[in-house]
Amino acid sequence: MMIQKLRHLLELIRFSHTVFALPFALLSAILAWHQPDSPFQWTQLLGILLCMVFARSAAMAFNRVVDRKIDGANPRTARRHIPAGLLSLPSVIAFTIVCSAAFVASTLLFLPNRWPVILSIPVLLFLLGYSFAKRFTVWCHYWLSAALMLSPIATWIAIRGEVALVPALLSAVIFFWVGGFDILYACQDAEFDRAQHLHSIPSRWGIPIALRIALVSHLLTIVALFALWHFAGLGTVFLIGISAVALLLLYEHWLVRPTDLSRVNLAFFNVNAVISVGLLLIGVVDLCWR
Repeated sequence: MMIQKLRHLLELIRFSHTVFALPFALLSAILAWHQPDSPFQWTQLLGILLCMVFARSAAMAFNRVVDRKIDGANPRTARRHIPAGLLSLPSVIAFTIVCSAAFVASTLLFLPNRWPVILSIPVLLFLLGYSFAKRFTVWCHYWLSAALMLSPIATWIAIRGEVALVPALLSAVIFFWVGGFDILYACQDAEFDRAQHLHSIPSRWGIPIALRIALVSHLLTIVALFALWHFAGLGTVFLIGISAVALLLLYEHWLVRPTDLSRVNLAFFNVNAVISVGLLLIGVVDLCWR
């Protein structure tokens, strides 16, 4: 029974989708450890992994709690765990509280650097706040991307105790990339959101315009990637890799058409997973190659 409940909780938060954000935190950490005055520490790596897992789990579970009635009314999401009765509301709330507390506790691993502990509550509140965004702003997609873009900056602060250009550029990559693909994903619910008076770019301006905004967002992602390559002093391997990522982003937009959204999940899950993990791998190979 407990194993089944744990499985449902992992499905609820889509634990496997941690792959979208974790590689960027790890890439930021590797770039920070590559600095001559920031040697690698196992406690820092453990802290990054725990903070990423617990923060994302808390935010996803909280989102399911807040959106339970909306999910139940939407045919696409009606089978999610709370509206389907697979998990009770109190159990998901308890899970959210435990993950939130575990996230804050995990920042203690970075002591004597106190900044992760000091910033943990504001960061957590910002992450949880995303769940309310579509109730009042059409730009809710970029609240989500802003939440995820915190990971490279927070990682850099946790390791080096400062904010710098390199993690800021990596965060810009996430901001425009996630915002763009969340717009693509939201196209599936444009009619439902409009009927429920929920805010999104597709429900406000229609799917064709939403796809153009997502394309512009992904073009800015490509610009940020090449800026990261230049200012981080990365080499040929990373340059070749981000050129491939640029092609993948364009392929993503080729998959999704205003009159055919059947391949949105392919673009959202498969292509984006390749991009996030791929950027981490080419970053590691590039730094090791030199």
